[in-house]
Amino acid sequence: MMKIPLEQYKQEMSERVRSYKTNASLQTASQNFFKEIGIGKANYVYNFFWLGVPIIQIPQDLQAMQEMIWEAKPDLIIETGIAWGGTLIHSASMLAILESCGLIENGHVLGVDIDIRPHNKEAIIAHPLSNKITMFEGSSIDEKIIDKVRLFSKSHKRIMVFLDSDHTHDHVLFELEAYAPLVSKGSYCMVGDTIIEDAPDGMVSERPWCKGNNPKTAVWEFIRRIKEEGRKAADGLNLNFEINKELEHKILVTGSPDGFLKRV
Repeated sequence: MMKIPLEQYKQEMSERVRSYKTNASLQTASQNFFKEIGIGKANYVYNFFWLGVPIIQIPQDLQAMQEMIWEAKPDLIIETGIAWGGTLIHSASMLAILESCGLIENGHVLGVDIDIRPHNKEAIIAHPLSNKITMFEGSSIDEKIIDKVRLFSKSHKRIMVFLDSDHTHDHVLFELEAYAPLVSKGSYCMVGDTIIEDAPDGMVSERPWCKGNNPKTAVWEFIRRIKEEGRKAADGLNLNFEINKELEHKILVTGSPDGFLKRV
């Protein structure tokens, strides 16, 4: 096989991904697969572990998260929503890799959850990567918690945020207002489960969120606000985010359409 330069490889990838949008059979296959893996059917998202810890994520989204982390090279990842803790371990492992490559120093993950179950907390603390993880118990939209997160983040140079807690519009919008300004330029804010807006009837479990009231509607409102009002980030520069559609399109199956927000 003839070797090609990396930039040419990336260009060919981009062209290939752009073709996916008009590939009707591929799009239909992707949509049908997503319908079948959902909650109440295959419960596919509950099948996976990261370094021994349950991780309630679609594997394709883990690939997207890996690419975002490697690109942005954060030394702090802030996550709302802990559940079993698999995503914390995933983030911690990626930061450990960045450290081992000499690309960052002292990488850390900060997790926030309103209810950290004792058995989950014990498993996270017992994990070999626990020294890279701090957990705050409390609502991610409580002003005291927000202040603690902001204070914690001041000792880090480059920040990324993953939002995956309560999925109602108002809650996620509040999180975006509180935590997106902490994201470093060139880094990402990933908003989970935006697929709720697009999911077929019966796929979303009995929760307060639904079509019209979910993370995707919060993302749309947040993007509208920062464009119309003009905002400053924690670093004093303009706060602008763009949705990375290429990342979404190339993995074909995602729980976070319109949820990969890159600060530009």
